[in-house]
Amino acid sequence: MNFFSHLECGYCKKNYETDKLWNLCPECNKPLLARYDLFSAKKKISIEDLKNREQNLWRYREVLPVKDEKYILSLGEGFSPLFKATRLGKELDFLNLYIKDEGLNPTTSFKARGLSVAVSRAYELGVKEVSIPSAGNAAGAMSAYAALAGMKSYVFMPNDVPRPFISECKALGAEVTLIDGLITDCGKAAAEAVKKYGRFDISTLKEPYRIEGKKTMGYELAEQLDWKLPDVIIYPTGGGTGLIGMWKAFDEMEQLGWIDSKRPRMVTVQSTGCAPIVKAFEENTEFAEMWQNASTIADGLRVPAAVGDFLMLQTLRESNGTAIGVSDEDMMVSANMIGRTQGIFASPEGGATLAAFQKLREQGWIAENEQVVLFNTGSGHKYEHLWA
Repeated sequence: MNFFSHLECGYCKKNYETDKLWNLCPECNKPLLARYDLFSAKKKISIEDLKNREQNLWRYREVLPVKDEKYILSLGEGFSPLFKATRLGKELDFLNLYIKDEGLNPTTSFKARGLSVAVSRAYELGVKEVSIPSAGNAAGAMSAYAALAGMKSYVFMPNDVPRPFISECKALGAEVTLIDGLITDCGKAAAEAVKKYGRFDISTLKEPYRIEGKKTMGYELAEQLDWKLPDVIIYPTGGGTGLIGMWKAFDEMEQLGWIDSKRPRMVTVQSTGCAPIVKAFEENTEFAEMWQNASTIADGLRVPAAVGDFLMLQTLRESNGTAIGVSDEDMMVSANMIGRTQGIFASPEGGATLAAFQKLREQGWIAENEQVVLFNTGSGHKYEHLWA
């Protein structure tokens, strides 16, 4: 059973058919979102149906966009552990702190979720070549799933990304082009090649399906907490697909009758060296301006402009959440604190969530009795040069 019904523009709300390749909305050039017949799904699937299913993100297949299961490309992505951070919480005098460790996904980051679903759907629709601009982890994930499908993969990366990111893509069969510039410059080069060679562009939120893989973090979090959502979710944000996806998942689960109307306050964390969403949130604007001279050690946060900026800002405001910037130094101190207390080798982006938690707690924004979940979105292994 699959209940994928149509695509809807996240901005102008125009609807589109599902069995055709789409990138952005042809009308307004904004992201398209997958929609489901949740009224029918509620009659056919229940929480009980999940109990004996595989422990990966495809356990939620009825509300994922791949219609024929023979096109599912899986390396075991999803259902990452949710740890109660007991030793860390004791050190911080906060007893209800959790870490969802996405670094244990295939290719060692949460990007495996989005690319598993996006490449699977592209495979189902007959795509032979995929292209991505990436600061690292997304490129590795795309390369892995493209290899599994027998597709050709093309990666455009800043030439100053850590070498392990480049090596991973090459080992997985991708053709890697290094660009002297930021992720936005890679996007321009990738777009030119897509147009010239007819490849399918699988950039963040420039196709509808990566967000569907990322939304499963929301489904899992609810399931792991016995279908009760936490008070606060702190999430490191570059392109913002995970933040938007989880918020989408909460709405879907409520319509399915799996959770009630309670929602977490969503927190976006960015580097102070590249914080366009923080600035836009503080200025109460609908869109974020391009961040000039973006610089941070956290490659996943070095995104000076995001096509889904308005969706991120909507999520933060609807949830009564907030956006906060943290320094690179504080990220590393916090990543090391996670490591020595919980045994998790967190990426700088993961460290950023703990740094944000400490700042928000000092400000009184987080109360002592609240339940807080930090997302470590990747392993520190590809950033080993930061600990050298």
